[in-house]
Amino acid sequence: MPRQTGFDNEKYLREQTAAILERVNSFHNKLYLEFGGKLLYDYHAARVLPGFDPNVKMRLLQQLGDQTDVILCIYAGDIERKKIRADFGITYDADALKLIDDLAAWGISLRAVVITRFANQFAAKAFKNKLERRGVRVYTHSFTKGYPTEIDTIVSDEGYGANEYIETAKPIVVVTGPGPGSGKLATCLSQLYHDHRRGVHSGYAKFETFPIWNLPLNHPVNIAYEAATADLKDINLIDHYHLEAYNVKAVNYNRDIEAFPLVRRILEKITENPLVYHSPTDMGVNRAGFGISDDAVVRAAAIQEIIRRYFRYQCEYAMGVVDHDTVERLRLFMEDLGVSEESRKVVEPARQAARGAQACGKGHAGIFCGAAIELQDGTIITGKNSPLLHAASSLVLNAAKHLAGIPDGMHLMPPSITESLGHLKKDVLKGREVSLNLDETLIALGISASANPAAQMAIEKLPELRGCEVHITHMPTPGDEVGLRKLGVNLTTDPGYSSSDLFIN
Repeated sequence: MPRQTGFDNEKYLREQTAAILERVNSFHNKLYLEFGGKLLYDYHAARVLPGFDPNVKMRLLQQLGDQTDVILCIYAGDIERKKIRADFGITYDADALKLIDDLAAWGISLRAVVITRFANQFAAKAFKNKLERRGVRVYTHSFTKGYPTEIDTIVSDEGYGANEYIETAKPIVVVTGPGPGSGKLATCLSQLYHDHRRGVHSGYAKFETFPIWNLPLNHPVNIAYEAATADLKDINLIDHYHLEAYNVKAVNYNRDIEAFPLVRRILEKITENPLVYHSPTDMGVNRAGFGISDDAVVRAAAIQEIIRRYFRYQCEYAMGVVDHDTVERLRLFMEDLGVSEESRKVVEPARQAARGAQACGKGHAGIFCGAAIELQDGTIITGKNSPLLHAASSLVLNAAKHLAGIPDGMHLMPPSITESLGHLKKDVLKGREVSLNLDETLIALGISASANPAAQMAIEKLPELRGCEVHITHMPTPGDEVGLRKLGVNLTTDPGYSSSDLFIN
């Protein structure tokens, strides 16, 4: 049974392209367009808007390719403290390198990289050197003098004027970054300052998918955005500036609404135009709401995303990353929507699998873990840990067997391979963990496929797991997490550890 879709990508592309071009024309054919959110691999949007292409923004840039320059911003502090992008498990500076490669693969050239709030941090300087020695143009912008209270200083040669000007050639300049706080807005405003000093009457706009301004404040899609940024304390609000100006309710989030008076004053001083924008919603060009084709489908999907975020924050709380207020906020969202942990279909089967492992004493080192996956046709498959395999490994093998029509009792990996790996891990590498994690299991399965047609059949079915829902009763080990990320599943876990060892976890 094909999955339901609730979003029309082609309609969205048409609407979004037209909105951007209209805004460019209103600013004498020069627009700095701040891209909020993720430029590529926007899996949050794909989860809450079923049918949304996670790379649709890149498709948009391809359509506007001959009219677009791209500037990539990254905050020096994020480089210094090695901030992680959770969905890929890589640091922001590594993500910036990946984005440069991805842009090239899509045929879109990068104009420059800007390291923002640069103060000669060692890691930031090393990152700059690395890029420049690979032929990438890099600029550094320091903290803006006078920001945020002294407008006359901000909009002067001591403020934005102190930043080196980035030469661009195209009418649309997309300013993006690996995450929030990258310095995109400051870079746009700095460029505007320099342009207007040169007699170029450029403008600024913001392209950010969420919150969706023309959906109700309490729509699950907007609540899901609030859930996704709960650790940042973002709150969705009615844009009262928009309501006062147009008598139309529009949704925005607190940081944009709070910053609007300052941004408007800066824009007015730069452009010497008192009527640049009437509201933060005016600044946006987002048309995602017009791409929704089935409201019931996106509501259901958004509710599931809120539950996923609840599990994620519980785990981050256990790891000491977020505070309890963040977890409590998600719990209240779920209460308001009338859902619970068990409203996620794979949760209870995973917990039953763990109880089953405990009942028959087939766990590993006294730990009993269960896992469950919902396949694309709605079938639930479970797995549990054992002295041979982690629960995630058992789950994936069971799911692949089911999809390939392989009998449950048939071994995909011969004992000679699993015993050899166990000997390598324990006796040669002196590890304490013999049971195979998912990443190791996938490698062993690939080796087995050369002599076992059933293993090859199972491998051919692995792509069908992409986008499936998975729950595990413990937080995954690094090897399990890597394997599950490669398979592209939507993972949640209970906030327990798979071992009592502090170092392994």
